[in-house]
Amino acid sequence: MPSTVSPKIPHYEPAPATKESLDYADLTIIDLSKAKTAEGRAELAVQARDAMTNQGFFYVVNHGLTPAENARIFDIADVPFAQVSDDEKRQYAGNIKATGSYQGYKLRQYWHIEAGVRDQLEHYNINRDVTKKPHPKALRPLIPEIEAWARFNHTEVLHPILRLLAMGMELPEDAFVNQHGYDAAGETYVRYMKYYPRSEEEEEKTKNVWLKGHTDFGTITILWSQPVAALQILSPDGKWRWIRHIGNALVINAGDAMEFLSGGFYKATIHRVVQPPSDQRGYTRVGAFYFAMTDDNVKLIPHAESPVFRTHPIKRRCDDADAPTMEQWRRGRTSAYGQTDLKKTDNGVEEEVINGVVVKHYN
Repeated sequence: MPSTVSPKIPHYEPAPATKESLDYADLTIIDLSKAKTAEGRAELAVQARDAMTNQGFFYVVNHGLTPAENARIFDIADVPFAQVSDDEKRQYAGNIKATGSYQGYKLRQYWHIEAGVRDQLEHYNINRDVTKKPHPKALRPLIPEIEAWARFNHTEVLHPILRLLAMGMELPEDAFVNQHGYDAAGETYVRYMKYYPRSEEEEEKTKNVWLKGHTDFGTITILWSQPVAALQILSPDGKWRWIRHIGNALVINAGDAMEFLSGGFYKATIHRVVQPPSDQRGYTRVGAFYFAMTDDNVKLIPHAESPVFRTHPIKRRCDDADAPTMEQWRRGRTSAYGQTDLKKTDNGVEEEVINGVVVKHYN
């Protein structure tokens, strides 16, 4: 990541790692430093393919940033929450439902969770083109660092992962990369997020679920690992398992758009956020993410030319003629999330229809 002059900001001290014995998911660890050679990419492509087709999540290590640079990321991530007043946050709140965009703040209690309980998390979202929207005063000196971090995520993490996933489908290495231009029109964004502790009454009403089981709507989500245990994935055996924190590692998962593009070969992964274990419940949980999407004009249809479909049938969620563009899909998903009445099915899964496609929520 390019070096910049770093303005002084308060240090965010994360919670100590939990000492509780949790049922952790057994995830593949991808050493991204190996992706610099053709031989290394060939080896990693098999690991990434198997991880994405079996679990849908994997870790990335040796991505190029140091632990000190990682700590700086989380110092910056806390600024839009700890250093900005509630009045100023409201001035920069996104008009999410109307615009289908998360740019700006999503304030606390915007989403309905369950039984009348609303969320206790806020996040601040910045398009990779950091000039698209003005930013709160405390963040302005940090924008060059944020832009450098966005570019690092895009070119040094996202693109190498997309090459591995393309190779896993026996496609040209840049098949997915060419659909994810850094300077193209699109909504790929940095997200800083902060969860706050909830009341016992809220925990009881929601059965300790902070964010229902869902899939992300983009292609790839890059989560910078942090120590508060709360993220769980729905494992292939139907059990919810915790994601373990690994220092200076990334947690990678696929979203809806990757499922569309891969013809279901890589399935969007169901995950949720729950109350942390008892030894971490008094702490806030700060997160740093990079949510990747294709260019807005990409139509979300499978790469049917992939040789893997000779043995794996293409699984479409809609006919190709009816497939949404990335812009249509992310606007529809963004506008609806946490704002619509969901239809409950017999197995307890809740459903809604967006752009003619059934979207499921799991609790």
